[in-house]
Amino acid sequence: MRRLEMVLSRLAWFFPTMAGLIVIVFLISNVIPTDPVRIVAGENATPEQVAALRVKLGYDKPIAIQLLNHFRDVLSGNLGVSIYTQRPISEDLAKRLPATLELSITALSLAILLGIPLGVVSALRRNAWIDQVLRVISVSGLAIAAFWLAMELQFLFSMKLRVAPLNGRIDGFGPEPYTGFYVLDSLIGRDWESLGSALSHLALPALTLALPAAATILRFARAGVLEVINSNHVLYQRAMGIPPRLIVWKYVLRNALISTVTQIGLIFGVLLTNAVVIETVFDWPGLGSFAVQSILQSDHKAIIGFTIWTGGLIVVVNLLVDLLHSVIDPRGAR
Repeated sequence: MRRLEMVLSRLAWFFPTMAGLIVIVFLISNVIPTDPVRIVAGENATPEQVAALRVKLGYDKPIAIQLLNHFRDVLSGNLGVSIYTQRPISEDLAKRLPATLELSITALSLAILLGIPLGVVSALRRNAWIDQVLRVISVSGLAIAAFWLAMELQFLFSMKLRVAPLNGRIDGFGPEPYTGFYVLDSLIGRDWESLGSALSHLALPALTLALPAAATILRFARAGVLEVINSNHVLYQRAMGIPPRLIVWKYVLRNALISTVTQIGLIFGVLLTNAVVIETVFDWPGLGSFAVQSILQSDHKAIIGFTIWTGGLIVVVNLLVDLLHSVIDPRGAR
């Protein structure tokens, strides 16, 4: 019951959060010194044509009226038409969403698989040589720019070693689109050739996103383990003669991961932010590359649509993180 109340309380904040996000992005887009009507009309449009188009698109009305109309369109699922693709923005976002989710989920999974075990090892070997090495690696992972790392990995593995594709999401037309996730679709359709191609294309961009995230998780896991392992109840368990390995994996790790799990929602948001750069470098057809093209085209409505979708994703992921947090620590389900 307490968990259900927590979910309902989080959902109650979903709509105010999204409304605030829409207002902020809309106002910022109107501050940008570009005229979206002039861009849509084209360079050869006459002043009369521009004025007529301004009335048609509703840009002749006051900002408050434009904002209310924008809210109405968003609630109806109408985000407008993209200048870049000349298709409905919702359709473009829905088509590209699986690519970004596949990349982000894979990167987050790699970051968790790398960060948590290394963080535990670092804490258990505190101030030993392996702890020093891992701390240097974690700091380096946080300091390295994502676009630089992406280009270095491309240069090494694609251009020098030739063991991974340089860019793109898959060779050919891809598997039967059951879900839009190429790896999952390949498994469902038992298309092993597409599976191999999808995994090889996914490897470098996912690794690029995963390394900084793994560095963050490593630091939080290390700090959490150090905090718990020096607590009174762990000292009592040691005094009772419980084997150290059992203490670590059954008692210490569960309590230590509470703060780490809390950070996963924030890390997912960072992954989506970094994906804007990484997808552009690797020519990955996801939300990030769509956002970059929309920015270059000064496509205000597409930028707002992208922000709304990514904001909604982050809110949903944080809700799932809260649920996982309540499973690990039922005391937090309030």
